[in-house]
Amino acid sequence: MTGAAILIAAQSGRALAAAARRAGNRPFVADLFGDEDTRALAAGYRRVPGRFGAGPGARGVEAALSSLVAEAGEPMGLVLGSGFEGAPGLMRRLAGRFPLLGATPDAVAALKDPAGFAALCRRLGIPHPEIARAPVTDPGAWLIKRRGASGGHHIRPAAPGRLPAGAYLQRRVPGLPRSLNALADGRAIAVLAVTEQWVSPGPGRPFRYAGAAGPAVLPATVREAAEQALTALVAATGLCGLVSADLMVDGEAWWLLEVNPRPGATLDMLDRGPVPLFAAHLAAARGLLPERRPRLPGAAATEILYADAAIPAVPALDWPDWAMDRPPAGSRVEAGAPICTVLAEGADAAAARRAVAARAAELRARLEERPADAALAFAGRRSMLDGVSRDPLSRVGEGIPPSNRHPTGPPKTPTDLTGHRGARPAPARGSHR
Repeated sequence: MTGAAILIAAQSGRALAAAARRAGNRPFVADLFGDEDTRALAAGYRRVPGRFGAGPGARGVEAALSSLVAEAGEPMGLVLGSGFEGAPGLMRRLAGRFPLLGATPDAVAALKDPAGFAALCRRLGIPHPEIARAPVTDPGAWLIKRRGASGGHHIRPAAPGRLPAGAYLQRRVPGLPRSLNALADGRAIAVLAVTEQWVSPGPGRPFRYAGAAGPAVLPATVREAAEQALTALVAATGLCGLVSADLMVDGEAWWLLEVNPRPGATLDMLDRGPVPLFAAHLAAARGLLPERRPRLPGAAATEILYADAAIPAVPALDWPDWAMDRPPAGSRVEAGAPICTVLAEGADAAAARRAVAARAAELRARLEERPADAALAFAGRRSMLDGVSRDPLSRVGEGIPPSNRHPTGPPKTPTDLTGHRGARPAPARGSHR
């Protein structure tokens, strides 16, 4: 492929690499996992240390990108995925070296500072749950979150006592989780879809993100108000590129939880239209929105498959094309760590959710060598923030904090912040180093 070179850095860069390839670009990727399909998609690849949910380590990602630039020649710029919201200083250093193709460090800082974001929502008249930065008298009504984290791993019910460094409280609100996905040009937005989310709870991780499906339905008044709110935030911060706004919706009542100022976990679902979404992201980053509202065919869902128990060595599989983020054969996957991502389509969101659940159960059975019917109990499906089961397909997963290496092969879990890492996997067939 002879398209323009693009640098990509993220916790997992596979979805961005696939979207870049679909748009005709050559992705040079730095991420935590080094999955087979990421390496196959990448024109150049570097694995970096970091912790899933917290993002890549600063020194590792800077060194990796410097090395990739030497391979890429003259890349157009750098696209950042998840993992950088809590590191504005790192973002600014990267912006000083590479053109950022997406949200600016200032926009991210304005949107991801809990107190500043709450104040901005108050000024703009946007409903947002109350936050606190000190212990409260009624902790049962609150959740504790970590500033700049992602994926729901960091969210817990609040408890009495002093808050850990970097943590804050957010008051619980009722409702169902929805997300407004859009392109932003710094002034206005073009809405792509509304999606619904669910969780896969594990010990100590009751709100761990599991998956999303869409298009989902919002009451007309809520959708209009949420679009106006996201537009106002875009205009106030200069946010640009592919973004999403996470909501809690309870009938006609709603609250904006946060804005994700980057391509997110719904990228695979959204990149199914006639215009490659990565190209639309780059155009929006330059201040150009599509003239017509993009329309997606049918419905789709994705779900992260987490390991209920440790998998000592991932078997050599003939992976189905609907399984993504594929760990190399021989990798050890620790209990509670993500194994891969599963995609399915359907006539509507409910059908897509049923299809993705069936596919995930099938794949789990193959990975764990269990009967397919026994594999159905693998991932809890609950509202992202209320901790109450709402779905007859509800399944509870198990997890413990992942370790980082194993002598039988490279880990699926990312390396830690000290740079400690497992055996380096061989490049996937078709990748370029």
